[in-house]
Amino acid sequence: MKEVKVEVIGTDPPCIRCQAARKAVEKTAEKLKQSSVIVHIEKANIMSKEVVQKYGVLVSPAIAINNTIKIVGRVPSPEEIEKLIMEVVKQG
Repeated sequence: MKEVKVEVIGTDPPCIRCQAARKAVEKTAEKLKQSSVIVHIEKANIMSKEVVQKYGVLVSPAIAINNTIKIVGRVPSPEEIEKLIMEVVKQG
């Protein structure tokens, strides 16, 4: 069983685009459960100094997988998120 951490970085309270990004991640997480991939979804506030220092992102929504920024400034499709997560899983 593989575990992956996905952070949805956005505004608090979340804007429409940030909500859509999170929904796409949640949909992907449900699908990947069948492949024995556990996705831990966390929300990070883009206005937080810690988040800006850690990732350097200033445009939301952004998505980080296992502490690496993969998407910035747009809402990805569930298929794109799945592809990115599976690349990380294959790398070990």
